[in-house]
Amino acid sequence: MMSLMVHLKSVANLRGKGDRIAKVTFRGLSFYSHVAANCEEVAHFNETFRWPIASSLDGGEMLEVQVYNYSKVFTNRLVGTFCMVLQKVAEEGQLELTDTLLDDNNTSINTSVTIEIRYQSMDGTVGMWRNGELLDVPDDRDGVFSFETESLLSGQSHGSGASAGRSLQGSIATFRKAARGVSSVMKLGKIKSSKDDPRKGDEPAVLDMVDLDRRAMRLAGMLEPDAISLASVTAVTTNISNKRSKPDIKMEPSSGRPVDYQINVTIVEARQLIGLNMDPVVCVEIGEEKKYTSMKESTNCPYYNEYFVFDFHVPPDVMFDKIIKLSVIHSKNLLRSGTLVGTFKMDVGTVYSQPEHQFYHKWAILSDPDDITAGCKGYLKCDIAVVGKGDNIKTPHKANETDEDDIEGNLLLPEGFPAERQWARFYVKIHRAEGLPKMNTNIMANVKKALIGENRDLVDPYVQVHFSGQRGKTSVQKSSYEPIWNEQVIFTELFPPLCKRMKVQIRDSDKVNDVAIGTHFIDLRKISNDGDKGFLPTLGPAWVNMYGSTRQYTLMDEHQDLNDGLGEGVSFRARLLLSIAVEILDTTSPEIISSTDVQVESVSNISESATGKMEEFFLFGAFLEATMIDRKIGDKSTTFEITIGNYGNQIDGTSKPSLSKKKKKDGESEEEENELIQNSSDEEAEEEGDLVSVSSTPLMRPVITDRNYFHLPYFEKKPCVYIRSWWQDQRRRFYNSNIMDKIADKLEEGLNDVQEIIKTEKAFPERRLRGVLEELSIGCSRFVNLANKDINQAGRTKLDRERLKSCMREMDNMGQQAKQMRTQVKKNIVKEKLKLVQNFLQRLRFLADEPQHSIPDVFVWMMSNNKRIAYARIPSKDILYSVMDEETGKDCGKVKAVFLKLPGKKGFGQAGWTVQAKLELYLWLGLNKHKKEFLSGLPNGFEEVKVAKAGPSLHSTPPVSLVYDMKQVFQLRAHMYQARSLFAADNSGLSDPFARVFFSTHSQVTEILSETLCPTWDQLLVFDNVELFGEASELRDDPPIIVVEIYDQDTVGKAEFIGRTFAKPTIKMCDEHYGPPRFPPQLEYYQIYRGNCTAGELLAAFELLQIGQGGTADLPPLEGPTDSERGPIVPVPLGIRPVLSRYRIEVLFWGLRDLKRINLAQVDRPRVDIECAGRGVQSALIQNYKKNPNFSTLVKWFEVDLPENELLHPPLNIRVVDCRAFGRNTLVGSHAVTCLRRFIYCAPDKSSNNWGSAAKLMNGYMVLTNGGTQPRFSPSVSSRTFSHSTGDIIVNLEPEPAVRKMDTFVKLDATSDAVVKVDMIEEESDKEKKKKKKKKKGVEEEEEPDESLLDWWSKYFASIETLKETLRAQEEAQAEAEEREDLEIAIEAADIKSDDLVRKGSRTKDKFKKSSKDKRKGHALDGAEIRTTKAKVDELLVYNKELETEYGNFEDWLHTFNLYRGKAGDDDEHAQDDDRIVGRFKGSLCMYKLPLSEEITRDAGFDPNMGMFQSIPHNDPINVLVRVYVVRATDLHPADINGKADPYIVIKLGKTEVKDKENYISKQLNPVFGKSFDIEATFPMKSMLTVSVYDWDLVGTDDLIGETKIDLENRFYSKYRATCGISSSYSVHGYNVWRDPLKPSQILAKLCKEGKIDPPQYGPGGKVKVAKRIFIGPTVMEDENGLKKQTEEHLALTVLNHWEEVPRVGCRLVPEHVETRPLLNPDKPGIEQGRIEMWVDMFPMDMPAPGPAIDISPRKPKRYELRVIIWNTDEVTLEDDDYFTGEKSSDIFVRGWLKGQQEDRQDTDVHYHSLTGEGNFNWRFVFPFDYLMAEEKIVISKKESMFSWDETEYKIPPRLTLQVWDADHFSADDFLGAIELDLNRFPRGAKTSKQCSIDMIRNEQALPAISIFKQKRVKGWWPFVARDENDEMELTGKVEAELHLVTAEEAEKSPVGLGRNEPDPLEKPNRPDTSFMWFLGPLKSIRYFLWHNYRWLILKILGLMLLLLLLGLFLYSIPGYLVKKLLGA
Repeated sequence: MMSLMVHLKSVANLRGKGDRIAKVTFRGLSFYSHVAANCEEVAHFNETFRWPIASSLDGGEMLEVQVYNYSKVFTNRLVGTFCMVLQKVAEEGQLELTDTLLDDNNTSINTSVTIEIRYQSMDGTVGMWRNGELLDVPDDRDGVFSFETESLLSGQSHGSGASAGRSLQGSIATFRKAARGVSSVMKLGKIKSSKDDPRKGDEPAVLDMVDLDRRAMRLAGMLEPDAISLASVTAVTTNISNKRSKPDIKMEPSSGRPVDYQINVTIVEARQLIGLNMDPVVCVEIGEEKKYTSMKESTNCPYYNEYFVFDFHVPPDVMFDKIIKLSVIHSKNLLRSGTLVGTFKMDVGTVYSQPEHQFYHKWAILSDPDDITAGCKGYLKCDIAVVGKGDNIKTPHKANETDEDDIEGNLLLPEGFPAERQWARFYVKIHRAEGLPKMNTNIMANVKKALIGENRDLVDPYVQVHFSGQRGKTSVQKSSYEPIWNEQVIFTELFPPLCKRMKVQIRDSDKVNDVAIGTHFIDLRKISNDGDKGFLPTLGPAWVNMYGSTRQYTLMDEHQDLNDGLGEGVSFRARLLLSIAVEILDTTSPEIISSTDVQVESVSNISESATGKMEEFFLFGAFLEATMIDRKIGDKSTTFEITIGNYGNQIDGTSKPSLSKKKKKDGESEEEENELIQNSSDEEAEEEGDLVSVSSTPLMRPVITDRNYFHLPYFEKKPCVYIRSWWQDQRRRFYNSNIMDKIADKLEEGLNDVQEIIKTEKAFPERRLRGVLEELSIGCSRFVNLANKDINQAGRTKLDRERLKSCMREMDNMGQQAKQMRTQVKKNIVKEKLKLVQNFLQRLRFLADEPQHSIPDVFVWMMSNNKRIAYARIPSKDILYSVMDEETGKDCGKVKAVFLKLPGKKGFGQAGWTVQAKLELYLWLGLNKHKKEFLSGLPNGFEEVKVAKAGPSLHSTPPVSLVYDMKQVFQLRAHMYQARSLFAADNSGLSDPFARVFFSTHSQVTEILSETLCPTWDQLLVFDNVELFGEASELRDDPPIIVVEIYDQDTVGKAEFIGRTFAKPTIKMCDEHYGPPRFPPQLEYYQIYRGNCTAGELLAAFELLQIGQGGTADLPPLEGPTDSERGPIVPVPLGIRPVLSRYRIEVLFWGLRDLKRINLAQVDRPRVDIECAGRGVQSALIQNYKKNPNFSTLVKWFEVDLPENELLHPPLNIRVVDCRAFGRNTLVGSHAVTCLRRFIYCAPDKSSNNWGSAAKLMNGYMVLTNGGTQPRFSPSVSSRTFSHSTGDIIVNLEPEPAVRKMDTFVKLDATSDAVVKVDMIEEESDKEKKKKKKKKKGVEEEEEPDESLLDWWSKYFASIETLKETLRAQEEAQAEAEEREDLEIAIEAADIKSDDLVRKGSRTKDKFKKSSKDKRKGHALDGAEIRTTKAKVDELLVYNKELETEYGNFEDWLHTFNLYRGKAGDDDEHAQDDDRIVGRFKGSLCMYKLPLSEEITRDAGFDPNMGMFQSIPHNDPINVLVRVYVVRATDLHPADINGKADPYIVIKLGKTEVKDKENYISKQLNPVFGKSFDIEATFPMKSMLTVSVYDWDLVGTDDLIGETKIDLENRFYSKYRATCGISSSYSVHGYNVWRDPLKPSQILAKLCKEGKIDPPQYGPGGKVKVAKRIFIGPTVMEDENGLKKQTEEHLALTVLNHWEEVPRVGCRLVPEHVETRPLLNPDKPGIEQGRIEMWVDMFPMDMPAPGPAIDISPRKPKRYELRVIIWNTDEVTLEDDDYFTGEKSSDIFVRGWLKGQQEDRQDTDVHYHSLTGEGNFNWRFVFPFDYLMAEEKIVISKKESMFSWDETEYKIPPRLTLQVWDADHFSADDFLGAIELDLNRFPRGAKTSKQCSIDMIRNEQALPAISIFKQKRVKGWWPFVARDENDEMELTGKVEAELHLVTAEEAEKSPVGLGRNEPDPLEKPNRPDTSFMWFLGPLKSIRYFLWHNYRWLILKILGLMLLLLLLGLFLYSIPGYLVKKLLGA
């Protein structure tokens, strides 16, 4: 083995005194030295590092030594770096030198380092040294002598490939990685990175010195301080030897548990449906549920706007596989099912993976499943949203949508899908299966055997495949454990499919019911790639393994769900050989089958070798420890069984290994072979030294550990198992997967570190992130190198090749991105970059998941009484061995702590959290030929015990047990300090917690603390004489883990489990010194888990001290129990418990709210107790809670000793007790404030004249004055920049042209006033912009809108438009920001010297600014030109969320703490916590270190009683008028069977309830209420406002749809002034009237007074000065009569609108607004039931009364009449053939209607017999209708059916439909064509019939559109169209029509008649005479038709008829005549 060794001796000439640490890096792999503690000038390290290297040392390679000042808490600081090129070492093999270090700027510093380097080449015999003496390396042939690996090998491994980079004996002390001390999410077993140097031999061999120097410089420059990996900040303990792997802390499987889902589907409309005159209905089908829309008659573009909700309660996997199917059906009614027009399918998972889990207003393309050649059958516009628990849907604002007519651009397809999807065939080939379990009882089999005498396999399998809602199945193979089908199931589906998963299931055919044997899901995303170089889905032929319930057959299998693919399978069921291929169809070819039904065909067999070469694999396992065995099983003998596939399965493996699996031995005859197979796998014939598998440990009785758990006494003798098995050799798949997994693990760890650093607010998270990215890019390039050597082995499938290519591309790409991103990581954008890197992580995990299996997973079962009790499933790839280190599984050859759990549903909930058993298990799986490696990872110090009967082949037999002769004795000290945020396990909402600590076979408990969720045990548990087996040094590096379980003690019954965490102890061997840096250990936080949820944190420290010869006397002494009260309990010793200092905590007691009854009694005299770290304070008693729930004394304080380190602060407990008679106190509820940091007071900075210069709490909540949580708009940049201490600042708010928005001009003098033009807040400026927007150039501005026409709704709709525009602008701005960032990167990437960079950078940026400015100017202008002018309307702010989220819950000084009581729910993440709330405590906290500086208390007006809570209002009761405005609700959850609801509003405040039941709105899910309600209230008694929406029912009680709660008190007292929103302009009349009783000037004066600043000074020229800021605004105002007068109100309002710019006291005041609040229903927690738009005004009653409420009642639709005159038609298709003449003609009439359902349809008279398609009508239709201008909708009210109780209001778009028909007398009329005109936007009619063409409809978008509402009258020709057989539009006629729109009043003045009637009759049309009915003038028409055309024919026929008549008469008369003649008469 080649190696490079570096002996780091010392570092001299250091400055100052402190701890030092060194980091030595070679080939990207770094080692840290131990910490040299407290050294001054010289740090002696004296430590050796060794790198085993696979490729010889290249003269150009570098060695780097970095020296740091080590810090426990902060980041290590770099002292200097030493880099050297190893050319000399490579030549001479050895070198010793002393050299100076370079600092960050590459300048040399005094400090020097002394090192010695040795290089041992292949042939070289350079010795190694250990503690100074040289030793010879034994010949490393068998890999016996190997260094434990610490890292991945560089290059090809040599020899046994054992290992790399272990610094020898005691080198890297597992030094404490410090400050992470505080919050470690248990990181066990960290593997450090390998960074391989790809540079090999690409440099010239000799470099001249200059070059070398330069290179060294460059390298040193590159490795800026950020390259330092901050590993030192992160790990709990760094794990050096690599014998243990991480345990998994989360126990419970989460997937199989059902969850609530709600799917909301809105069907808006359909367009371009194919078919003539249809009556379409839309069917929405999800899974088994179907819902239908109403039917629309004779239209191809029906408008529905119907909303459907589907509720599900199923596991996520089942939910996401359900198919959403939308179908349009033509003329469906009660009697017939109708014909299908087209369908669209997509699975729920696709919707859920969309942003916001929804598609909004997208068009689904309909296709016909029975005819795939047909193409698109129409478009359906819909919204689909999938809501899980806790998801909130952000719907775009539903006001007026006009811009989605672009169908192609808004298709219902995920991002990146092609618009035109093609049909494809999915071929699923099912070849054969193996290893099926028996599926029938033995009794039946025995009967059969007795009768028929045959022994049959007890299973009749077939395979069923589900895909996109269809299923296909193969034939049934009777009685076969190894069925062979060779059939393919073919699906026809659009490609790419919108269904992500295909489900393949083997089922057992049975007469009664078929059951699943096993299920496998194939994720199509994993077997295809949609990139440019991607590939179609392909798979196999490959084996897939199926897992499910255990293999014993029972009639009622309790785990049957597992076989259906729900939850984690607990046993191997079978494996199935299948392959998948996809072929895109060419739908034009004639021989294609056009239906999409599933087909099944047979296929040819595939060869044996297609799936890979059979290899023998060897699995070895050693059980080093079995502890924590649940007491239920503890008294019976127990054994452990390991199985892989069916191998090793002794009780229920049944099916024998197949022929195919055994390699045929040469001379072996068939019989022998059969016999071999009959033997079950554990007694295989043992010839040629074949091994017998031993798959289970010997039976053993467990021994008691403590009350709950037992352990098996495996002391020095550890049982082993081993299994031989045969599988196809597809290791490569696993290897690639493993490499990626390891990169991903390392990335995840790094990301956790970065998050930790951010969370604990340590320095330099960006450096660690850069380190992480560096590691990632190196890992990626390493993958590309390794995976590339993939040779063409047997059984590689197309997917293997394609996946490899795409993985390599992806990884390469990811590596590049990481590299690039590394250069961009800046401190301020760490969090954004972190998100991006998390995407990398997901991507990596996705890539690493291999879709084609090979070796099945390994199961470990604990058996007792021959029953399977508990299991663990270990993926086989994790324990697979490879010669290359990177490819080895992460747990291969390592000791892993494995926790066994109960199978299936038993593992849910409580039972799943208790550990059934904990194993220390060593596993190794590899090819038989690598077998000699299988023991290499075990802890050393054992002897093997082989099986006795083994013959000559003894040397190769694996051991049946290991006996350890090396034994170390330790003492474990567990310092259990405290826990916080525990789970509430008792009904009181608290717990009585105690902790139980397990280590090896020992366990101890702490004392029980009653009634707390934050116990401070402060207890040291000492475990004496803990025996651990193995070598001392290994144990030191890699101790076993400690398990800490926390329980709640109950007086009766057993203790209840609260949670569990893992820890690793810090170890001291007996020869080490007990002292810094590692000892005494620091307390750390460990995350406690309960199932998958976090359940608190434990603060503790653990140390493991070796007991040497001197016994325990040598150990550091323990103090005895100090506290006499606590008895024999030993507290945590001084060095470990945190350092304390004195804090004062002030508590503001405001009041209690909403206290619920306790034990049925009402709370009457509550009190609040505050406790923190054993000290506390009690509030005053509330004498009568009902009368006044506020406290009389506001502020109290107490002093307490808290840790210096803020992160260790204990929680503060708030408990409310009710003081009952006789001194009884009852706990009402409690709240624990876990994080006190946000309440820490920081003194104000007096020097700065800045915004936040007021005192404030940590996270920006200001105490004295004002908050830093500035919502949304920060104060404008410019005014902030120039706050000048002496000068005043002018804030100029004149409206200015939109274009110059960017300009700022500044003149600054020491004394002068700074004039600053503020960039106006966006809303403002938008408005100004609109004011100034011009229509097309040169057109004068549109006139101001008439004030009288404007109402509140005008304002509302204008605001919604603005909201949309701002959203758009935000998107644009984001894009621009990204652009700018790219530019910065470009600057960075360019090679610019640092000083140069500044200049160049600023220049480039300027340039960029300029360009973007121009661009923006351009935008503004274009926008102005294109959009029609918007009238200037005052606006308000529409928030699409609650107002609270915008303003930090209004907790600027008053916080609300929820009080909990009762047991916590066990559902995920404590979702039921809301049910546990029993009330709320209002108050606040403020804590600070003593003594406090004097300055604060010296302030004028400082009230010592109030402490830090100065200037807080009184909490005496106050009367308030509350005015609630409810605008409308959207997307309500349907409450009635018909899928609608009848909503009305209920408002509750305290005892007052206002029900608006009589004004319910019938059958509406988007009702517009437009109401205001006044309620008088008294704070604090009534402060919680509930606005609910109920559903009105005729019979029965009304149902609650949803409700929202608003805390009015916090709003009322907030400094954001949320009582009445401040509008943007002041007027005293009109729609925008000022609502507040106080005028702006009064409000301003009041604010100034409260903020203790001078009152505003109004100056001449429209200026006002407030706190050295000058604001400018208008001063003139109009009153109702239009008289102008002077006023200061506008000025004052200007200041209020910019109040956040006033220093010290400023904050953004709540503007006039409408907020959107989600409606929630307690029965469906967490799922939104709709939203409500509303706002609340509050007016104190002691102020002047406010004016009347503004009228927001819904606009009444305006009555219009549309008069349509049909003058003529032309070129109408001729339908009829004449009976006589065969001539084409048509009897034309025109039909028209305006409203949706044709209820107002009108027909003209018929123009009979038109021969040319021309028709003359002069016929008038009159359509009266009600129209809402703002929404552009017609309003119809009508009863839905004859049974409806009342009318329902519909809103439909105004579309006039005209149709042309051919009248038939006896059969139905024939539809010829139609045109639909949207009255708001329709093409102008053509002047003449000739100019009218079909293009008017085809290119509708391109042509100029007109609106009848603007034009009022329009006349012209329009085309009629219909679709022919090929779905092409064709022209079927033209109509000349005149449209005239009049209002109802005008219509009354000048009425007109229908048709051609009076008044104002139209003249009769001049029709040619053919058109008159033939029975009116029959002769006329006969003459006209027949005589003209057929007169000769008629004459001929007449002549012929006469002849025939004569002949007839002749024949008739001749017989009689003859007789006469003959008889001679």
